[in-house]
Amino acid sequence: MPDSDYIILVFAMGVVTYVPRWAPLFLLASRRLSDRMIEWLDLIPAAILSALLLPALLLSPEPRLVSLLRPELLAAVPTFLVALKTKSLGGTVVVGMTLYWLIDRVI
Repeated sequence: MPDSDYIILVFAMGVVTYVPRWAPLFLLASRRLSDRMIEWLDLIPAAILSALLLPALLLSPEPRLVSLLRPELLAAVPTFLVALKTKSLGGTVVVGMTLYWLIDRVI
């Protein structure tokens, strides 16, 4: 592929990445969103994080089987409770890493 094709490709990827992020901001910046819409939008990060984490915590890689004794899940549950209780990102990370290390050593 010639160098000019790479430049066009990188530029096109930038446009495809930038436009979907810019368009909602541009279209909604001058509007007042309803409280219900704001509450709904606040739930999106938690839903995305759940969708990313749950399969990694519950499913073994090959074959795809549900396993409740995975070290990741055993460390995640108490870590989640610590996060709810303390609201401390640093403390939660330390607790999660320590629990995962301990569980991985024992199992």
